[in-house]
Amino acid sequence: MIELFTSPLILGLVLLGTALGITVGAIPGMTGTMLIALTLPMTFSMEPVSALVLLVAMYVGAVSGGLISATLLRMPGTPATVMTTLDGYPMARSGQPGRALGLGIGASLFGGVISWFALWQLAEPMAEWSTKLGPFEIFSLVVLALALLAGVGESTRARSLLAGGLGVLAAMPGMHPATGELRWTLGVTSMNEGFRLIPVLIGMFAIGKVLENLTSNEGKIETASEDDSPFISLSTWRHQIGNLLRSSGIGTLVGVLPGVGANIGSLAAYATAKRVSNQPEKFGKGSEQGIVASESANNATVGGALIPLIALGVPGSVIGAVLLGALIVHGLQPGPLLFRQNPQVVHAIIGTVLVANVIMFVLMLSGARWIARLPSVPKKILVPIVTGCCIWGAYALNGLWFDVGVMLVFGVAGWRMEKAKLPLAAFVIGFVLAPVAEENLCAGLMASGGNYVPLVTKPISLGLLLTATVLLLKKKNVSTKTA
Repeated sequence: MIELFTSPLILGLVLLGTALGITVGAIPGMTGTMLIALTLPMTFSMEPVSALVLLVAMYVGAVSGGLISATLLRMPGTPATVMTTLDGYPMARSGQPGRALGLGIGASLFGGVISWFALWQLAEPMAEWSTKLGPFEIFSLVVLALALLAGVGESTRARSLLAGGLGVLAAMPGMHPATGELRWTLGVTSMNEGFRLIPVLIGMFAIGKVLENLTSNEGKIETASEDDSPFISLSTWRHQIGNLLRSSGIGTLVGVLPGVGANIGSLAAYATAKRVSNQPEKFGKGSEQGIVASESANNATVGGALIPLIALGVPGSVIGAVLLGALIVHGLQPGPLLFRQNPQVVHAIIGTVLVANVIMFVLMLSGARWIARLPSVPKKILVPIVTGCCIWGAYALNGLWFDVGVMLVFGVAGWRMEKAKLPLAAFVIGFVLAPVAEENLCAGLMASGGNYVPLVTKPISLGLLLTATVLLLKKKNVSTKTA
């Protein structure tokens, strides 16, 4: 593995892929999936190792880059950074954009290194463990994630769950995952696939924020303080070590689960950090613990998602599915045969995760002081640029103006939800998780002949459902005592 990364060509590809990933991840509306899908045809003439090094580096960079716009503009560059907006943006507005970026960048590196270690040492046993989770278990896991919505943001439990429920309803239009029947499409052909995530995400956070800026005179951003720096002291990191280890572990474990992805990993780590914190009231107001939990977890899902991909040929994320296509295109068969027949490819993928994380850290930290000045750009310059990027990002997804319309509609909805103090993060999480829950529940019912009993007879599923119930009841009791 070490010899492979002494090659100037390989190191150059890792550098190029990471830089492109960071750039695309930082632009609202652009995703790592889009970048890798567009780059894949260009790799057909490349050697398999070189191609996969480039694509995996893009994956790492894109997940990391999303924290830039999430922190400075409250516009998540990727779905996984939705939780980062809750504390990164308030900290940036309070005059500490550099510190917010520094915490996110450092946590991203830590989470990436932890998941790399898991990928390197535990690929085969963890992949075997993940196969024990059937559709009922994954459905119960999503229910647990939805229960965690009660702790998202500053809003009350009821408001968070209401926002999550609205997100679930917004995910309903389109094709039923089991029967293939169309529902709630109102006869509009463009709605046959439902509302796509990227236009909804851009609308809720980016367009909604633009409308808020245009219609509100309050909430001026404080000038960055003189001592604001992205270079975080070792004492701060020592104080955060428990949070880093716990959140990175959660992110890695969630990343291993096929089809779950960084969204649940980030949410679970953030909610857990809030519950165990001795200052939970600071979450949603610029909490350092919140930034660290979210960013270490979503970066840790990268290595976790690659474990089932290379060990079983089962993608652990959307980008993983594109990488699976890259392996097949280059004549490689993921799974045990990949370890035996093409060990150099496995070593290249594993090594790239580590090297790309280090390069990401160096690139983002060295440019953090200049990046932190982004919020000081005048609105008359920033708003048209951001709006143009949003429109282009929504349209470029599938070349449909319908998606641009969806973005604008959800932008207005997000703006009004903020006025009503309904958390946007809870809405988006509900929107993302609803299809995962429905697909797995339908798959489980089809396998069991329509029997719901396995939900409570399978130990893992029962344990997850009981945990979700306890969390909801515990939250209720806490709220009652406080009242």
